Amino acid sequence: MPLWLRALCRWLFVVLLAWPICLVVLGMNVRHRNRLPTRGPAIVTPNHNSHLDTLAMLTLFPLRRIPRVRPVAAADYFLKTGFLGWFSLNFVGIIPIVRRRGDDGADPLAACYEALARGEILIIFPEGTRGEPERMQELKSGVAVLASRFPDVPVVPVFMHGLGKSMPKGAFVPVPFFVDVYVGMPMTWQDDAAGGDKRAFMAALSENMRVLSTKHDRPEYD
Repeated sequence: MPLWLRALCRWLFVVLLAWPICLVVLGMNVRHRNRLPTRGPAIVTPNHNSHLDTLAMLTLFPLRRIPRVRPVAAADYFLKTGFLGWFSLNFVGIIPIVRRRGDDGADPLAACYEALARGEILIIFPEGTRGEPERMQELKSGVAVLASRFPDVPVVPVFMHGLGKSMPKGAFVPVPFFVDVYVGMPMTWQDDAAGGDKRAFMAALSENMRVLSTKHDRPEYD
């Protein structure tokens, strides 16, 4: 599919599906939207416990930037049928990854490296899969691998509250529920909090996500 047509498909996906569901049916309150990157390369790391997480994240970016915003998704799920794979690649714009390194030794994050090198914005869910509604799981280290390879690229943590109640794992129809989104401060591989070490970086990211997860109980946060 030509790039211009793929961009059109992605705009239509956001305007005709993501916006109506997230902004009209649900309603979203976003804190510190200005911390989100408007240009790449960049990595955004939201929590993940709903089918709607990707749609919600796409509504946070200016429409003109949508073709450069790439959700990272599991190939075994989103490419399991021909139509789902075609729709996910061309309308959602996913970067499919294999969750385990194959027998050929191929790096499952290779497509993410290429996307960052092109100056794109990655949305990657560091929990790896949807968890229990409104409960965070332990973060996987794939984000640290990306950050170590691109040490100057900002990594922006995001916590979303409410989507796990609106459409949790196993549900197929969204229930209207107001959503709060909290955007954290960008961090990089070279941050003092991370120190250029994978374990320290993940600990710093986990702590940032934990702090954001408490903000929905604090109306004074602005």
